[in-house]
Amino acid sequence: MTHPQRLALRGDLLDFTAQPARADPDSTALRFRPDHWLLIDAGRIVGAQPEPPGEGWARIDHAGRLILPGFVDTHVHSPQLDVIGSWGAQLLDWLETYTFPAEQRFADPAQAERGSSAFLDALLAHGTTSAVVFPTVHAASVDALFGAAQARGMRVVAGKVLMDRHAPDGLRDDVEGAERECEALIARWHGRGRLAYAVTPRFAPTSSDAQLAMAGRLLARHPGLYLQTHLAENRAEVQWVAELFPQARSYLDVYERFGLLNARTVLAHAVWIDAADRALLRERGAMLAHSPSSNLFLGSGLFGWAEAEDAGVAIGLASDVGGGTSLSMIRTMAAAYQVQALAGTKLSAWALLHAATRGAAQALGLAHEIGSLEAGATADLCVWDWAVGAVAQRRQQIARHLHEKAFAWITMADDRNLVEAFVAGQSRWQRGDGAPGPVK
Repeated sequence: MTHPQRLALRGDLLDFTAQPARADPDSTALRFRPDHWLLIDAGRIVGAQPEPPGEGWARIDHAGRLILPGFVDTHVHSPQLDVIGSWGAQLLDWLETYTFPAEQRFADPAQAERGSSAFLDALLAHGTTSAVVFPTVHAASVDALFGAAQARGMRVVAGKVLMDRHAPDGLRDDVEGAERECEALIARWHGRGRLAYAVTPRFAPTSSDAQLAMAGRLLARHPGLYLQTHLAENRAEVQWVAELFPQARSYLDVYERFGLLNARTVLAHAVWIDAADRALLRERGAMLAHSPSSNLFLGSGLFGWAEAEDAGVAIGLASDVGGGTSLSMIRTMAAAYQVQALAGTKLSAWALLHAATRGAAQALGLAHEIGSLEAGATADLCVWDWAVGAVAQRRQQIARHLHEKAFAWITMADDRNLVEAFVAGQSRWQRGDGAPGPVK
């Protein structure tokens, strides 16, 4: 008799046991187990073996397909699907013209619920099973996002956006009211299932000194919280921060002065930082969420991957939709390769895949749960076709070794390659004969 909670998936299993070097195609950090059965019991991975399991296992045969841990998107905005691909602006103009109007709509709880469900289903349809997310300044947007994530069993880190200045009507809060709302949201959601709360000042210019100090108090009061914000994305933004905070040595130092840097801090972008900033990031254990397609699309600059990694700073990959142009972490990896090529750094397929899976999980303190196919991890994973379309199929056929196959996959694949997405061992998205859709 087959136990309904015992599942065996057949395919080419690929994950990492350590961090690969940036440009080593033969890295021993890679673990590749072709044509293996991945065994899942009660939502957790219990092992892998080359032979099929005995009776009592529900078997799904994906022979010849790639099985990866679910991707981890370390920085993305749930209300911004409506503004993806908007024309003609850099960061500060883009916020005013496109982002803020879209976020104002999430004041409506019904819109927040619809938008959050569509957003999480879109993540799953792109192979992302965990994410660090900005909703909006409205508490209803946080409730909607966490409620939808809990219904899908997803690992989501999020929190109410804090903005008490330099933002339009309907998107500003105040220090006391924001603190009350954050405390209520933390009590309601933090640590509930697979959810974690992140104190979320949008970026230094939209929070007063008093609000940044309040954010620091929340972190001190609740040691398990995350902190997420933006850092040094755009040169005009950096100049603005220098004018607003003249006492700070750098943009990063603003956050340091208010106690916002620790091992659970996620800083998006960090394009325009220096060696002293990187040393402080390493000391505090904060991670950087590299958002390459957004940096290219908004003309922000080239992130210093090599400089950050050599300084001992953890790096995760991020779509940053809607500044980014796709929720696909495959497209994000391809963009990261291109950005680093322009910056004079060569990245292997393994460095890219690691930053989208195990590397991001480690930086978030979640490597025991997500980012690998290790026994004991939650069974968040995705099944992919190695190739879709005649050109990609030909490229895979003539690939001479595994790294060549993987790099061609990163270069040419996208969400059309996704066959099935599992969250905690449950199928949450499948590609059908017709239009793809979520599995509820």
